[in-house]
Amino acid sequence: MAFQQALSGLNAASKAIDATSHNIANSSTIGYKASTAHFGDVYAASLAGAGASQIGIGVNLAAIQQQFTQGNITSTNNPLDISINGAGFFRMDNNGAATFTRNGQFHLDKNGFIVNDQAMKLTGYTATNGIIVPSTPSPLQISASDLAPEATGLNASSSFNGVKANLNLDSRATVPTSAWVDGGAAGSLTAFSPDPQTYNYSTALSIYDTLGNAHTMTYYFRKTAVAGQWNVYASVDGTTNRNVTAAGGPMGTLTFDTAGALSAGSPISATVSVANVMTSLGKVNGAAPSQTFPIDFTGTSQFGSPYGTNRLEQDGYAAGHLVGLSVGTDGVIQGRYSNGQTFAQGQVVMANFTNPNGLQSLGNNQWTETSVSGPALVGAPNTSSLGVLSSSTVEESNVDLTAELVNLITQQRNYQANAQSIKTQDQVMQTLVNLR
Repeated sequence: MAFQQALSGLNAASKAIDATSHNIANSSTIGYKASTAHFGDVYAASLAGAGASQIGIGVNLAAIQQQFTQGNITSTNNPLDISINGAGFFRMDNNGAATFTRNGQFHLDKNGFIVNDQAMKLTGYTATNGIIVPSTPSPLQISASDLAPEATGLNASSSFNGVKANLNLDSRATVPTSAWVDGGAAGSLTAFSPDPQTYNYSTALSIYDTLGNAHTMTYYFRKTAVAGQWNVYASVDGTTNRNVTAAGGPMGTLTFDTAGALSAGSPISATVSVANVMTSLGKVNGAAPSQTFPIDFTGTSQFGSPYGTNRLEQDGYAAGHLVGLSVGTDGVIQGRYSNGQTFAQGQVVMANFTNPNGLQSLGNNQWTETSVSGPALVGAPNTSSLGVLSSSTVEESNVDLTAELVNLITQQRNYQANAQSIKTQDQVMQTLVNLR
């Protein structure tokens, strides 16, 4: 019986060496999880039961278990390299079949799909007009189309509508009284023109028409004879005020209380006629229609301090083409465009299992679910038990090379010891044969 026991020991030690050698070979494989050989003792079955003096008949390989512990995170230069910090797997599409991996080395194929080195497609939630709605995961495809322009005041996806302006108008300023040569009496300045003598302060920003053309809109602030009141005028691309407001007068009047806080006059509605602007400049009219949008002066003050512009922004933008990608910790893939905008292209989903050790290894860092692993629990990163993602990083193998080399020495000794058992049994058998 000792021969059988020793042979099973040799086989077990060999399997342990195989598992350790496999770990060592994959110590640099991204996303690899170290394997451990589990063994069980073997006893002969007996219908009559076994006594306390029963001797086992060796050992067998019970299982090869992978250790799904976290590997180190290493930075790379590829924004589509993604690592998982925590539990979970990437869900891949392999010609319709779902596989799972911890290797996040991805890139784009010729059709814009995010794929790994085996051309398997990364799956997730797709985006429609920049809005991500969780649904059945499908292969993620990056759109190379230009981002359509949005006109100022017509951007439905913006957090605000039109223009926001926050300024301080110096309460110490005086009403303009210099002579104006176009109609007004000397000293009265009843008319306005984009001339520094007819206003106190001005500021400007770009607005966009429906075709994405940028136009410079300049705002002029003129103090009136009424305490705490300022008239607001505007021009577009240097053209006259009539291209902003039909009457040619001020767009509105801002009123401040005695504490310098804005009390009335905001928001001011502005209507810009791009056709009139182009005509005034002697250019061909574009197809862009007139557009009306509010100018919100919330927060604007009239304090006894120098004039200043604290905030000036609008919600339109020109057309743009894709210049880069980034992946957030929540898996949302943001496209970066040449016009400074970002646009959601999709969201990476993850999957986890009740028993990850029940997964079947397919090679190439891929696993597939089995009845032992349980079904895939799919969700967005950083939800439930799923980990978070990190762009431009990869997860290294979790193999502890030092420990594996020590294990290799131990298993070699086990193999030698089992070989010694065979040698000893051989000597015993030889002694019996030589009896006279």
